[in-house]
Amino acid sequence: MRKRKHRAKTALTPPTTKQHSASQIVGIASISLGWILWGGLHWYGDAFPILHEQRLIIGLGVGVFVLMLGCVLSVVRNADHLADLLPEPYGTLVLTLAATIIEVSLMLQMMFNGKNNPGLLRDTVFAILMITMNGMVGAAITSGGWRHREQGFNLRGALSFVQLIAPLSMMLLIMPNYTVSSKGPTLDLRQEIYLGTLSVVVYLLFLMIQTGRHRSYFDHASTNPHSTELHSPNIQDRNWGTLLKLGAGMVISLIPVVLLSEYLGEAVNYGIIELKAPTALGGLIIASLGLTPEGLGAIRAALANRMQRAVNICLGTTLSTIGLTVPIILIAASSQGVELTLGLDGTNSTLLMATLLITLITFVSGGANILQGIIHLMLFIGYFIFILFP
Repeated sequence: MRKRKHRAKTALTPPTTKQHSASQIVGIASISLGWILWGGLHWYGDAFPILHEQRLIIGLGVGVFVLMLGCVLSVVRNADHLADLLPEPYGTLVLTLAATIIEVSLMLQMMFNGKNNPGLLRDTVFAILMITMNGMVGAAITSGGWRHREQGFNLRGALSFVQLIAPLSMMLLIMPNYTVSSKGPTLDLRQEIYLGTLSVVVYLLFLMIQTGRHRSYFDHASTNPHSTELHSPNIQDRNWGTLLKLGAGMVISLIPVVLLSEYLGEAVNYGIIELKAPTALGGLIIASLGLTPEGLGAIRAALANRMQRAVNICLGTTLSTIGLTVPIILIAASSQGVELTLGLDGTNSTLLMATLLITLITFVSGGANILQGIIHLMLFIGYFIFILFP
């Protein structure tokens, strides 16, 4: 019994001073360079020859992506500290909000700067589903299972996520293939209004349950007295000055990401058109950048034997994408007269249904081991392969 307690305590040990200083330096450097680059491109963009040489636009996009990734890592650092100070599920909601801001800003820039990709919302939402429910879940369960053999989580909380994600994702990505009010795998305005309103209402009701009446469903320690996870702290027990400082750090880190999204969107659109790359890569790039905070947070939580937080991050991100990102993009597209292609093809529809089935099987058990994680990773690799070789 003493060994188990010692191992759990070791897993939750904070990073060393050197690691913290290094990550802080990288974050400050990325934020500073991000602001400088945006200022140069915004105020003196016409003077840069690189913006008039199409072959160099992709190189600029790569540089912008790296800087944005550095800023996102700074978001991760601040969000991790916030998550330690805030009770669940508020800690994971911080990461969810950050990802939503990144996703929406990138999607809006790509939609309105490149009008040749009506399937961007579909591709991005599908990429987020594959990354969160296969890539992130698989990586978290595999890494946690490798270190701790088997980890438990709150069954009721996990199933609460899944029973909302399944119908909403199928209504958004599969149902448009069978509607007759509009041509092709699309929805007409009335259907979009219904789906957008439904997504927002369902997500808000879920937040009320998650943060109020059934908050215990999403806190593993509250339902398992033998859990090695730490009980969540109360907000009243924490220093508000520290919370505000970390929150300000997250905002400062996010602003360059939002500002630079315009230039990354232009580079991605150009690369897809000129290089004749699969259009689904645009959604994958947006999802990858937006989900970096959640992915790292979920893996760290699993390694620290806090599997419930990893589940909250992975599935909560999926639900927030449908509940927040989708309605915003539907409203923006409708206001600009952009018709969105929403229905998945046969291959991706099969992947989606397989993912929902495997996710249900994984979380209905109430425990996670390395085999379950490998199965999710197998589906994620399959998703990537079918993008490159459809």
